[in-house]
Amino acid sequence: MEAELIGVSDNIQRIRDIIERVADHNLNVVVCGETGVGKELVVQHLYRRSNRYGKPFVKVNCAALPDTLLESEMFGYEPGAFTGADKRRRGKFEQANGGVLFLDEIGDMSLPLQSKLLHVLQGGDFTPLGSEKAVKTDAWVIAATNHDLERDLIQGKFREDLYFRLSAIRIMIEPLRRRPEDIPHLIHYYISKYAEEFQGKSFTAPRKKTIERLRAYSWPGNVRELQNIIKRLMILGDDDETLDSLLKTPESRAAETQEGRAGAATPLFDPRELANLASLSLKEMRKKAADRVEREVISYVLNKTAWNRSKATRILKISYKTLLYKIKELGIEPPPDDFD
Repeated sequence: MEAELIGVSDNIQRIRDIIERVADHNLNVVVCGETGVGKELVVQHLYRRSNRYGKPFVKVNCAALPDTLLESEMFGYEPGAFTGADKRRRGKFEQANGGVLFLDEIGDMSLPLQSKLLHVLQGGDFTPLGSEKAVKTDAWVIAATNHDLERDLIQGKFREDLYFRLSAIRIMIEPLRRRPEDIPHLIHYYISKYAEEFQGKSFTAPRKKTIERLRAYSWPGNVRELQNIIKRLMILGDDDETLDSLLKTPESRAAETQEGRAGAATPLFDPRELANLASLSLKEMRKKAADRVEREVISYVLNKTAWNRSKATRILKISYKTLLYKIKELGIEPPPDDFD
């Protein structure tokens, strides 16, 4: 089932109208909104309604890579440009020629790279790393961000000239808590969608009480959180106890955790685990305890930053390479959905 732009709110209807008006004009677009509201979905709709549909659609996650890798990813490189560059690689701008280049999380791009991006948008060409020859590109650039770019401009984190070059058209997606009238439509849409995935299982329609509770919920994770809750309700049922456990805000969970800590200290290891640890040396136990603490801290920071690895490295004060190693070593996995 192809993802659809679901909703009846003024905000969603206005977004549909903007898409129809600008899709064939190839004006640079920036899509803004909190994490999980569906920014990539809006970008996909722009692409599908445009005269570039069927041509390349290339995505670059500006937050997922450090500057050095992001630059080579966007502009490509020639053999010998740096250690390990043994053959020519086409960058995303070249791959997207004639189609769409989607720059996700543009607000996380560094100022030096913002300057290079501005040059491409102004001149329509770029120079791959290690090359002296400029390459022309006709990529329609659509960007998305969960940043408040106007605030970033004031703080000097985002170039004013790039902002105005990128945002010929600005689409703002309101958070789900501000458009509760869309929630019943999203619920029925995702139930139909997941029913196809969960073939062989029968589901009853959600109770009216359930829909009202979902409408009243604050949705800190926006539509991504709604997707996950719908999946769980379809599997577990929508009884009051299940709803109570699912509809807890991060603040309420944190409060419960704090209360638990105030009442009694939580042991690092479950007593049932201690029997298995008895054969280990104190040094080995210390390593296991450290790994467990590291895993919880890194997982918390990654989830808090919506798995924005660049942000996580700054918060944790470790290198990007170290973070990737820890994710692999400790078996940390991202949430199942990737809905922005």
